[in-house]
Amino acid sequence: MPAPALPSLAHIDLSSGIIDPAAEVVERRLSDMPAWFQDQPAAQALLSENPVLYRVYAMAQPDTAGWRLATSVIESGRIGAEYYMTRGHAHVREDAPEVYLTLRGRGMLVMQSRTDETVVQVMQPGSINYIPGGWAHRTVNTGDEPLVFFAVWSIDAGHDYEAYAERGFAKLILAGEDGPRVVDNPSYVKAKRA
Repeated sequence: MPAPALPSLAHIDLSSGIIDPAAEVVERRLSDMPAWFQDQPAAQALLSENPVLYRVYAMAQPDTAGWRLATSVIESGRIGAEYYMTRGHAHVREDAPEVYLTLRGRGMLVMQSRTDETVVQVMQPGSINYIPGGWAHRTVNTGDEPLVFFAVWSIDAGHDYEAYAERGFAKLILAGEDGPRVVDNPSYVKAKRA
């Protein structure tokens, strides 16, 4: 039987999103995910600059704690008309939900079921977004400052990034004259039906 988890304490800088202490910091640059963007000429043109798209700060805690706690900070910017975003993933354990609390900035959460149903929700300070188990999710910064949010999910949920690297998401978030627009992804590969 594993040893019980001990109480722990960390601090989140609400402006920067940095967790202290952080057990792990993951940084994603354009070179880590150039194929995720629809406008490939724009992505290729920016590769020499290789901007940071987002960082994830995971709180230091024992594996026996049951939950993973982290902040994500998505920088402001665009690749062509498409806003900076996370790679997007589903949980390997299909019954594992996730919860986001937006701390700073504005964005959109794109969620997609295994049967291609899509829900897009706004993220702004104070928003609490619930992602049910079995739904893939991607976060997009639609504002002009970093989008900072706190996330909680089961420590054994696992992450499936590759399925969505190949298929993409059914919806894209593009900059329009009047703000962000949700549009169909012309390159999307529908889920295979059993």
